[in-house]
Amino acid sequence: MTTSAPARQRSGLALYFAVTFATTWALWLVAIVLGAPGGPSSPIVVLGAFGPAIGAIVVRIRRAVRRQPAPARTVPLRLWPRLLLVLPMLVLTSATVLGGALLASLLGGPAVSLTGGQTLITTVGGPVPFVISMLIAGPLAEEPGWRGTAYPRMRASMGRIPAALLLGVVWAVWHVPLFFIPGTVQATLGLFSWSGLAFMVSVIPMALLTGYAYERAGVAASIAVHFAGNVTLALLSVSSPVTQAFIVAVQVIVAIPLLALHPDRQADPATGASNQEHASLPR
Repeated sequence: MTTSAPARQRSGLALYFAVTFATTWALWLVAIVLGAPGGPSSPIVVLGAFGPAIGAIVVRIRRAVRRQPAPARTVPLRLWPRLLLVLPMLVLTSATVLGGALLASLLGGPAVSLTGGQTLITTVGGPVPFVISMLIAGPLAEEPGWRGTAYPRMRASMGRIPAALLLGVVWAVWHVPLFFIPGTVQATLGLFSWSGLAFMVSVIPMALLTGYAYERAGVAASIAVHFAGNVTLALLSVSSPVTQAFIVAVQVIVAIPLLALHPDRQADPATGASNQEHASLPR
């Protein structure tokens, strides 16, 4: 029996989610039971954050063993000119967070301040450790999985916006155990609070922005967007549900048109490569 092209392209998606959630939640459950403090100083919590990357590795090994082509919607790393978009995406993401925070402040919400961010930088040992920890614990640990593996497989059967929204919901649920690990940002917010709810909702527009970034320049761009969002939120010490709501609104207003207006990449179902890429290959 011959498997259809879309089925082949989606192959591994269930395995990816199973490995990702099993790895992350098992490690974070151990942290909860042991009462391990969260944050960059907790090896077990940081290792759990790499669940998406581990899931991606497992799926890629399986694909290599079965000699399957890459999903049609995969954006190859070799498209180096697109990496020029990484910096603009980083700036755009930071601007959406700052813009939402400023708008909330102007309309009566908490004032925008870098005091909490400066304290955080001092606590972790300075700007360099801060940047490294913010880059590793979230973007590098997660984006090769969420956007580099799950997103193109979901795109095999749905549009950009539905794929990004659905993956955003899954991504938000993945964070739930962090609310029960002392010392994490999520535990500080509290799961059953307006701030906790706002955090869960805020993951979805970030999924839209990272999905758009991946469409334009691959995993490198989605890492930049994830990094920029986390860093800006940390520097501004955003915790107010009002501020979070305004940031969500700004990001949705920015991300939806970007995803909707971006030209779709046509794919060759037989090879899993886009027509644009296919034309540039030697014949």
